[in-house]
Amino acid sequence: MGNPDDSSLIRIARDGGGETGVEPLNLGQRVRDLRKARAWTLEQAALQAGLARSTLSKIGNGQMSPTCEALRKLAGGLAVSVPQLFTPPSHARITGRRALTRAGEGQAQATATHEHELLAQALTRKQMLPYRARIRAQDIAEFGGWVRHDGEEFLYVLTGAVRLYTEFYEPVDMKRGDSACSDATMGHNVVSISQEDAMVLWVTSLM
Repeated sequence: MGNPDDSSLIRIARDGGGETGVEPLNLGQRVRDLRKARAWTLEQAALQAGLARSTLSKIGNGQMSPTCEALRKLAGGLAVSVPQLFTPPSHARITGRRALTRAGEGQAQATATHEHELLAQALTRKQMLPYRARIRAQDIAEFGGWVRHDGEEFLYVLTGAVRLYTEFYEPVDMKRGDSACSDATMGHNVVSISQEDAMVLWVTSLM
């Protein structure tokens, strides 16, 4: 990214994502999921945990709150830690989400120095912001200062050549096929050093 106004792209992506709540964990369902993931019958899981089948059944159906000792046995039998019994897996659900952006169909966002094309806009609550940009700026003096924002940023040169300026490093020239990944809280700017405007692909994490 190369203009302080470009930080608005991050706000656009976040504002469009909405808020996601955290659902309370159902211990019984969690136990059933762990058992089924191992393809164990109720009897096999009870044997592994050293618990009575009826006890495990009641825990799995939410009819009994297990004691600390039962939790310890249950966790040991399922080969997880006690905290993991109460922690849903990070990607427990396969959502099958997908967004296809045809060439030229991205959302245009122009700044004084770049022409951005936001990609995958139909996909809400993204954890990254992909976009293609035409770099029109050819001198760092065209910028009003460093760009900074949360997260990390990946830059890939599609056509032409650019010069990447970063706050704590010497400027580096990049040509087609070159890429860079950096902490986006560090000041950064990009200018084209081609006769024609360079084209780049950026992917910014939305942390």
